[in-house]
Amino acid sequence: MFATLIHSATVSLRIMTITAILMSPVAALAYSKASDLGISKQGAGLVLFVTLQRQAMI
Repeated sequence: MFATLIHSATVSLRIMTITAILMSPVAALAYSKASDLGISKQGAGLVLFVTLQRQAMI
């Protein structure tokens, strides 16, 4: 019983470690993009913004 508990804890710890290693770059990218204020109005973002504004006026 105790050996099964230790084995389950070890497997769970490995899964959490692998998940943290794989998700940390995604989390860092999301954090860096979330700090921008407002919608970036350059290039395709500007086209999308203008299109949405025009559709809202109709």
